[in-house]
Amino acid sequence: MRTSLVWLLAAPLWAQDPLSLREAVRLSLRENKAIAGTTAGVQASEDRLVQARGGMLPRVNYSESLARSDNPVFVFSSLLTQHQFGVENFAIGPLNRPDFLNNFQSQITVDQPLYDARQTRNAVKSAELAQEMTGEEQRRVQMEVISGTARAYYGALLAAENLKAAEQAVRSAEADLKRADAVRAAGMSTDVDVLSIRVHLAAVTEQRINRAADLEVAKAALNDALGLPLDTPHALSTPLAALELPDLAVDGLERSASASRPEARETRLATNLAQTQADGARSAMLPQVSFRGAFEADRQRFVNRGGANWLAAISLRWNLFNGAADKARIAETAHLVKRAEFEEQRTDSAIRLQVRRAWAGLKAAQERIEVAKAAVAEAAESLRITQNRYEAGMNNVTDLLRTETAVLESRTRYLAAIHDQRIAAAMLELAAGRLNADSEVLN
Repeated sequence: MRTSLVWLLAAPLWAQDPLSLREAVRLSLRENKAIAGTTAGVQASEDRLVQARGGMLPRVNYSESLARSDNPVFVFSSLLTQHQFGVENFAIGPLNRPDFLNNFQSQITVDQPLYDARQTRNAVKSAELAQEMTGEEQRRVQMEVISGTARAYYGALLAAENLKAAEQAVRSAEADLKRADAVRAAGMSTDVDVLSIRVHLAAVTEQRINRAADLEVAKAALNDALGLPLDTPHALSTPLAALELPDLAVDGLERSASASRPEARETRLATNLAQTQADGARSAMLPQVSFRGAFEADRQRFVNRGGANWLAAISLRWNLFNGAADKARIAETAHLVKRAEFEEQRTDSAIRLQVRRAWAGLKAAQERIEVAKAAVAEAAESLRITQNRYEAGMNNVTDLLRTETAVLESRTRYLAAIHDQRIAAAMLELAAGRLNADSEVLN
């Protein structure tokens, strides 16, 4: 069933530029707020990686301070660092009770780790793994947005087709009413037949009203998936037609999903991250060596009456005992590694199950299409025969109404089967980890 101009027929107010499913997917990848959120997350992970790599570089700090005191020790040491100490400063009186002294101090320090037991490298590796996980999360969200767009797109097409089927049922019921009036005028039926058809006409009219409301909701749902205002009009050009799909081996799909699904890659990265954190916990037990350099200027006045000095030092720090906290941390990270491994196995099983469920759903939808297609043709032919026989007085109104209902139901089931097949095909691509903006199922 070709429905390229479905919006022009079912919803004239939506007669805008044609929008295919593939174009809708690309639009959603550009406008959907979920995509924007993951993009910000990727950028944040890049910044975290830069922060981690900063641990390998020297830290340079500058400080400026002013101190004023008559504390003997302060005055004595400040005079020395200012290079202003003289013989007169050895006098007992000034030495014990000196006058207050200003000390303007400028200092530049440089700290560089020489060996930190690979803690910085572990931090960098953790940040890199976290960045990869964020990238996989972004890919997962993109796939979900694509599948959600496809679902909303075909939902809108199905709603429009259902409205068309309901409108056709109304027209058919109106024709039956005219036919019943003619038969009654010929004295071949009673008012009961006319009243029964009027009741049927009211029922299908009510269905048409409900289908029109469903279409409005479906259009809003599509715009929500696209990330656009809910009232944005579109003319959907991709038809609601069955896909011609090759036979797909479920085993190959499972292997593809296990290797390609973002969730599978995330759990593998999470296991590596837990192992890296365990390595970092063990490295806390090893010694660390660092270098510190400093240049200092001390002055009685801001620009003069002062001196300068420098310092260079190498220090060793070795954690010999930390109240068993480090050992507990090592044990904790080992358990977290095991938990990540179990989660990886559970996720792999869940992914394979999703593939089988999607594969079964697609197979069922394809078989339903063939059954429903035959039912539509049979119901239409049955209605034609029943209408002719009713006009000839060979069938009663009950037979006529029953075949009318069967036609509407068969058309609805056929459309639903096509809709489900298209959605199932997209869901199978999603489950296999292969769904993207260029996927064949979006044609």
